[in-house]
Amino acid sequence: MSTARDPRHPRSTRPAAATRHAPHEVRIIGGQWKRTPLPVADAAGLRPTPSRVRETLFNWLGQDLSGWRVLDAFAGSGALGLEAASRGAGPVWLVERDAGLLRSLQWVVLKLKAADVVQLRQGDALAWMRQPQAQGAYDLVFLDPPFEADLFDSALTAAQGCVPEGGWIYLEAPRRVEAGPGLQLRRSGQAGAVYFHLFQRVAAAADAPSA
Repeated sequence: MSTARDPRHPRSTRPAAATRHAPHEVRIIGGQWKRTPLPVADAAGLRPTPSRVRETLFNWLGQDLSGWRVLDAFAGSGALGLEAASRGAGPVWLVERDAGLLRSLQWVVLKLKAADVVQLRQGDALAWMRQPQAQGAYDLVFLDPPFEADLFDSALTAAQGCVPEGGWIYLEAPRRVEAGPGLQLRRSGQAGAVYFHLFQRVAAAADAPSA
């Protein structure tokens, strides 16, 4: 879930064509916390991934993510990372730069009694993914960076180092994003002005143009 607070650039209003008016809450749609509401701050540019997109994504990934190590790199409302945790993933790391949004996430984690599974960190998502200890540390990385900052290619490159061969990267963007070397685009879709992509890391010998 991207927020209006980019770790690297001052925020501006995103072009109207890509704007989603955030509801005051979204709900987890599957797993042990199904139907649990998640608060959504009234913040410019905060774009919680819609339920129908999350439903599609987890149909692609599978409903049971038991044991998956997950990073929600631009956490925002936390809907993506918490949806994964609800379906058995853990540990799940939520990285968010904005202190106010992080406090909201802390409240949600306490409400869910999920502190043993969900780890919260305040910080720069790109810097986090580029740390040596993040390399190969996750099975799945969620990327929903702020649209106006145009971080899609750099975020995808950083996330690629965070997953081993066979690992997954989910990316939302206002345009189609091509797979670079070492990645294959397995599935993609569009919801309004938002494009969503599911990439898989592959061996160099298996590199092929995106589907």
